[in-house]
Amino acid sequence: MTDGLHARGLRFLAVRWRVLLRLGLWSVLETGQSFLIGYAPARALDDGFLQGRTETGLGWLGVAGLGVVVGAYGTARVYAAVAALVEPLRDRLVRRVVERGVREADRGALSGLTQQVEIARDTSAGLVMVSRSFVFTAVGALVGLFSLAPLLLLVVLPPLAAGVGLFAVTLGPLARRQEAFLVADEALADRLGAVCPGLRDITAAGAEQRMSADVENLVDAELRAARSLARFGVLRVAALALGGHLPIVLLLATAPWLLRQGVTTGALIGALSYVTQSLLPALHNLVHGLGTSGSRLAVVLRRLAPAGPRRDAVNRATSHAEPADDRRPVAAPPAGPSVTAPLPNADTPALTLSCVTFAYGPASVPVIDHLDLALPSGSHLAVVGPSGIGKSTLTALIAGLLRPRRGTIRVCGEAVPGPEAVARRVLIPQEAYVFTGSLAENLAHLRPDPVPEAELLSAAEAVGLVPLLETLGGPEGRVDPAALSAGERQLIALTRAYLAEAPLALLDEATCHLDGPAEERAERAFAARPGGTLVVVAHRISSARRADRVLMMDGRDTAYGTHDELLRGSARYRELVGAWAPVPREGSQPALALRDPDGVDAVAGPGLAGDGRHVVAHGPVGQVQVPRDLRDGRPRRGEG
Repeated sequence: MTDGLHARGLRFLAVRWRVLLRLGLWSVLETGQSFLIGYAPARALDDGFLQGRTETGLGWLGVAGLGVVVGAYGTARVYAAVAALVEPLRDRLVRRVVERGVREADRGALSGLTQQVEIARDTSAGLVMVSRSFVFTAVGALVGLFSLAPLLLLVVLPPLAAGVGLFAVTLGPLARRQEAFLVADEALADRLGAVCPGLRDITAAGAEQRMSADVENLVDAELRAARSLARFGVLRVAALALGGHLPIVLLLATAPWLLRQGVTTGALIGALSYVTQSLLPALHNLVHGLGTSGSRLAVVLRRLAPAGPRRDAVNRATSHAEPADDRRPVAAPPAGPSVTAPLPNADTPALTLSCVTFAYGPASVPVIDHLDLALPSGSHLAVVGPSGIGKSTLTALIAGLLRPRRGTIRVCGEAVPGPEAVARRVLIPQEAYVFTGSLAENLAHLRPDPVPEAELLSAAEAVGLVPLLETLGGPEGRVDPAALSAGERQLIALTRAYLAEAPLALLDEATCHLDGPAEERAERAFAARPGGTLVVVAHRISSARRADRVLMMDGRDTAYGTHDELLRGSARYRELVGAWAPVPREGSQPALALRDPDGVDAVAGPGLAGDGRHVVAHGPVGQVQVPRDLRDGRPRRGEG
């Protein structure tokens, strides 16, 4: 890739030889300025002031001032020549970025136009100015030294050549390390830019340790690159000291010898002027310009070059963390642990809540108030209640996404929040997370090691994913999230959670887009997992009937027991069950809320039009079931 850039760069310059010639001619004026900056003061001393001829001294100083004016005029013309050289480069890069953005739908085209092209233009212009300035300044200064006294070259030229040679030798390795540092920094910024907005999802997924390890790897990579760059940066400082500062020391140290050899005082002063006013600043700009901006330009040109994706270097830097498709989100789906979790002891409750109270503000009425709950391992709990009563809040508390105001929560004996508790629970929310990649990658996302295909197929059979698996072409079939229905995405997320090694599964409206049989199959699969415990936020009466225990949430009137026990002992539960009851096929009535004489509550009441199986009794306000999202494929009454 570097050879290709060099070849294209040489061809670009060869076509514009006239611009290069004009640039060189205007730079000669700067050479004259560099020559006069030491020669004129030397003549002013030797031929003027030291000889008592003040007019001659002032005349030479006037010549030096005129050289500065002429040099400034040349510098102004140089900028115009540099613009004629750099602007076509910018135009070419813009065309390539736009062509790739239009033809290949490159998502980096906007960044390329707004940032990277401008960086390439400004940096290339700076490099042309720096390298040109050093060449012509050095030529003018060396010619001036020779004109004053050839012996001065014996003192100044060897350390200057050694410093430039040392810098030239280290330029390649230094540029590579500078590029490695820029790539590592870009990779870290890219990862943090994706992780920070997804912190809630990462916490929900229990992926804190995994994402922390990934980010830590990128931080360590940048640290290693920075240290390597710093070590080679020492050589850059050494080159500057050798070529720019050592000549000053040598001129002062050899001054008595030089004077004995016939070098005049003015010539010695002129030599010091050449080194301090011309050679040292020019070498300093060259070392820092080529050492930093040159590698930055190479990085940008690699991203703007048509060969290869713009982000290849970043992908290589992050390949150890995410081997999947580059469109895969960094934030893991909120569904499971990041480490292998051993099965809990049979005597340890799968879930314990002790006097848990939670409110969404210091002055707010508690959503959950002094809740106590002990759920044995292997249980199947359904959480029911009116809309907005706190069912999803409860699952968020158990998952560690929210912290209770008072009370304690333990998952398999481990305190919540905490990494040990996170490793023992898996959360599947209503909005399923899937990413671009193979189906196998989606399903095995929560497992630290590769999952055998036989196990993937067994899980797909248990949860009910086989029809979709066959449609996609097997485990290696490609998943396009936008092409899947909400129900299909839920099935993928459910199967992924089923394969997770966490014993406690939390289904928070995770089957709301499935039909009754598909929901039943998925819930029974989770309930039958060896050593597994299931907590379901139910949205159909069938879910509550299948559960071993039911938690009826209703503020301080919260009740807990089996379905039959709550039917006998909880009037509120009986009313909710009545709202879920199937309705006759004929006719329909407006949806009426429970205990709501004004009929404005979002809870569905008896008489809601439908077939009795697709009623969402407490779904979000405005939720609509699209026929394609229902697994049986049959529309509801009244839907076209």
